[in-house]
Amino acid sequence: MKIVATIEARMTSSRLPGKVLLPAQGKPMLYHLVSRLKAVPSINEIVLATTINATDDVLIDFAKQESILSYRGSEEDVMSRVIGAAETADADVIVEITGDCPIIDPDLVEQTIQMYLHHEAAYASNTHISSYPDGMDTQVFSLESLKRSSAMTDAPLDHEHVSLYMRNHPEIFPHVHLIAPPSLHWPSLGLTLDEQADYLLLKKIIETLSPENPLFSCLDTIELLKQNPDWLEINRHVVRKGNT
Repeated sequence: MKIVATIEARMTSSRLPGKVLLPAQGKPMLYHLVSRLKAVPSINEIVLATTINATDDVLIDFAKQESILSYRGSEEDVMSRVIGAAETADADVIVEITGDCPIIDPDLVEQTIQMYLHHEAAYASNTHISSYPDGMDTQVFSLESLKRSSAMTDAPLDHEHVSLYMRNHPEIFPHVHLIAPPSLHWPSLGLTLDEQADYLLLKKIIETLSPENPLFSCLDTIELLKQNPDWLEINRHVVRKGNT
């Protein structure tokens, strides 16, 4: 069984263009995400799922530099893009990650994978039931299930939000959920890279914690922010979009 992480990323973000290559600790945000996924024991391959837009040529170059696979597909039909990326890597199981989670915790990714592997479920996640900080988002399902869900819906929203159909139909695709323990329960905490304010906060976190431990955990981040509550004001105003 081959377990493949797909990272959805593009340079034409409406709210913060080029966000995935913004620097922190001298490296692009996407570098920090890829490094964390490389540290997940169960992941066999990583594929950067980007678009056919010329603006995303730079992301293909990044993938080559980081020795990960890449795939180019539709900007709007993200579901088909993830399917293509997974097929490129001969995936059996997809670990779906979005490119706006640069400080995702490798341990939480691994826990979500293990939950999927050890339960009779078609869909496993730590995000569908909100409990962890926003930015730890991991979803796991088989390529077969994703292809099946794709064939069952033509709705543009379902094809834009990769797992939406599976999430909305647990009677067809049984779910299992990883819920945060009290020490990590902070669903209102925004650690995703959506706007400039998010970048300022994430850069501050990375440059504070990364020198001692580049793979600092979700708990490390939470403890840092509890010690520096004023940092929370940096991106408190950011309104998060809905389903991803």
